[in-house]
Amino acid sequence: MKVKAAVVVLAGLASVGIYDSVLHAQSVKDGIYTNEQADRGKSSYSRECAVCHGAELGGGDVPPALIGDAFLNGYPTVGDLFERIRNTMPANEKVGKLSRDVNADITAFILRSNGYAAGATPLSSKTEILSAIKMEPK
Repeated sequence: MKVKAAVVVLAGLASVGIYDSVLHAQSVKDGIYTNEQADRGKSSYSRECAVCHGAELGGGDVPPALIGDAFLNGYPTVGDLFERIRNTMPANEKVGKLSRDVNADITAFILRSNGYAAGATPLSSKTEILSAIKMEPK
């Protein structure tokens, strides 16, 4: 009976595209974004974020750096990082106005800038999926 229930759950997850993202990508080390997505994120970052965080993600007097262990240790999951970006950035009149897809692209760019390898599947823009992906040291 338990096996049958598990099969039904996995079939349901697969049908909505969650199976691969959640069950296969449990860590940021699992190639959870594509290079194409990170390239789009770089363009969006340059337009929306670099004015405060710097072109090289090094931060400034007030805005923090978006690279390095001190930054990465502040986010237990990719979902935590994504939600921080989604709900508080850019810190101007556009705060919270960027689409989920743009925020996912920027998150992918930040991950790549921190040395995490790309994979074959784009980073999701769904918080519930991203919250299952752990941030881990490189």
